[in-house]
Amino acid sequence: MPKFVSFLLLIFISFSLHAQTWEVGGFLGGSTYMGDLNQNNPVKVSGFAVGAFVKRNFDGYFSAKLNYTFGQISGADNSSHNPQIRQRNLSFNTQLNELAVIGEFNFLKYIPQAGENRYTPFIYLGAGVVGYNPRADYQGGTYDLRPLMTEGQPKPYSKMAPTFPYGVGFKYNFSGTWNLIADIGYRHPFTDYLDDVSGNYPVKSKLPDDLSRALSDRSGENTGNYIGSPGSQRGDYRPKDTYMFVGLSISYTFVSSKCYY
Repeated sequence: MPKFVSFLLLIFISFSLHAQTWEVGGFLGGSTYMGDLNQNNPVKVSGFAVGAFVKRNFDGYFSAKLNYTFGQISGADNSSHNPQIRQRNLSFNTQLNELAVIGEFNFLKYIPQAGENRYTPFIYLGAGVVGYNPRADYQGGTYDLRPLMTEGQPKPYSKMAPTFPYGVGFKYNFSGTWNLIADIGYRHPFTDYLDDVSGNYPVKSKLPDDLSRALSDRSGENTGNYIGSPGSQRGDYRPKDTYMFVGLSISYTFVSSKCYY
């Protein structure tokens, strides 16, 4: 995984050597998640997100940025309208740490202070890595789920995964070289364990300890009726979880004299 991060940084540096202007900014917004504990609502915000970026603008249309975002996502079966989902009774919360190189394309030529357009819609696409660590609250404590191997995995799944951001947004040059940016973007990480749920219930006797067995099948905590028989469905069988960041950024562009020509 570190080699993948280094590759992304090399791409950003090589682009930067031929660019005209620097831009720096900060992001504030919300995080959403789609997966085994939220299967139907792609815009359900479950936590906040903050971030920062450094960008190089090649011209008024194309740019590349190195982007870091921290977000929180969560899900709980007990909030579902589906009685079968509520009976499963799983829950999680995860902190996301994403580092990505992202390319942007402006639909209108956009150079703050120096160009004729004060606004533009844009699209973006990139590649990066995301760190994640699903946790769950249980009997007054909070526990990391990864080392518990709650689905009988032969070893804990990775703490990081490649991720691919893409989205749309709108930029507005509201004062001098200051910009206000609104955007919404989905991420497709190469993991189905953002929520620690993916496939089937395991054979409980093969799990590492009592805590692992308790957090693998929580269906009977309130009723005493446990539904997690070995091999029965625990997750939704979709191959990957997804997440999304939505919010506002403020950025400052260092406009060089070349931008006026």
